[in-house]
Amino acid sequence: MRYSQLFGKTNKTAPHDADSTNARLLTQAGFINQLMAGVYTYLPLGLRVLKKIHNIVRDEMNKLGASEIYMPALHPKDVYDKTQRWDKIDVLFKLEGHGEKQYALGSTHEEIVTPLVQQYVHSYKDLPLSVYQIQDKFRNEQRAKSGLLRGREFSMKDLYSFHLTEEDFLDFYEKSKQAYLNVFKRCGLDALIVEASGGVFSKFSHEFQVPTQYGEDLIYHCECGFAQNREIAEVKDGDACPSCKIGKVIETKSIEVGNIFPLKTRFTDAFGFKVQGPDRKMHDVLMGCYGIGPSRVMGSIIEIHNDDRGMIWPKSVAPFDVHIVSLSNKDAMIKEKIENTAESFMRDLELQGVEVLWDDRDASAGEKFADADLIGIPLRLVVSEKSLAEDSVEWKERHEENARLVKLTNLVEEVTITVLP
Repeated sequence: MRYSQLFGKTNKTAPHDADSTNARLLTQAGFINQLMAGVYTYLPLGLRVLKKIHNIVRDEMNKLGASEIYMPALHPKDVYDKTQRWDKIDVLFKLEGHGEKQYALGSTHEEIVTPLVQQYVHSYKDLPLSVYQIQDKFRNEQRAKSGLLRGREFSMKDLYSFHLTEEDFLDFYEKSKQAYLNVFKRCGLDALIVEASGGVFSKFSHEFQVPTQYGEDLIYHCECGFAQNREIAEVKDGDACPSCKIGKVIETKSIEVGNIFPLKTRFTDAFGFKVQGPDRKMHDVLMGCYGIGPSRVMGSIIEIHNDDRGMIWPKSVAPFDVHIVSLSNKDAMIKEKIENTAESFMRDLELQGVEVLWDDRDASAGEKFADADLIGIPLRLVVSEKSLAEDSVEWKERHEENARLVKLTNLVEEVTITVLP
């Protein structure tokens, strides 16, 4: 893709109300545009990243054996009446339609998925079952803040599992933990599994927290794997670990990027959802809920992967694999040669399945380099009069300080080996 044809460009001025690194850099780099507090438009670069995160999430959920569905975002009040949550969910956006009928925008989907699954599950032979979706959620947060980390409209993957026995539920629950760790690892995040309050559903739930000094949560953890959220922790920084008895507890700020928790029969009871077991008796159906916020993951990546020049995207979620920068020249013939070489390499790389952004603008080298660093694509290739004099291009990876020359004859093969899985 030519950068000159890309909708949404870099902006040298940081937004005046950007209260986080991700909000500032994603806006400046032309990835997102704020419509109002907590609500963003994803511009082409940002949408490419979000879709790649979606695909990683989708891949791991499919490996779990879950089926992808897509449920409505507009919900009738009566399903919330059945669960008695219409007035209990304090972030619910409510609206009135024709005939004074009341609706809500989905902040979560337990009220929708439970009666849906109930229509298709008639006996123990239909269980276990798990379904998920990737959809926008709407929450009337009192204070939307921190860019993509706390919004009023945001991307969410929510998975719901249904089980006949506690043993079966726990087996799936443990498998989901590993699937979540896989998602975050593939997105360039080292997440910790942290015990948290289970609220009205159970004693504990589990959060996936990414340690960072810019986090809004506080966790206490040990190298042995023990980790608890501040809301339930009975330890403090420096205490002996209550799990291994050897290590010391460390207090760390963090960002929550996902959570999982047992629902038991809270929602199946509300809808009278039971199934006949192998003993021909009616049995309760147990549920679990598993959430990941892809937009929140996107913001978290930037909170951690950045420097004073801009963003540093992990290869797995970068908007493009390669950023080609062609430097202009006053000599018309040399300029044409530079542009033809750059375009030729873009076409050759794209034929190999490499995603390329070519900065073809008539702008200074300094401006192009600054924009490339801000955008943060993993590999930058510079085509210039100087590099072509060496029958080469300048190769620089975003996370490294030094550049090197790579011969034109070797370029496509070396790039392909470097950027493709």
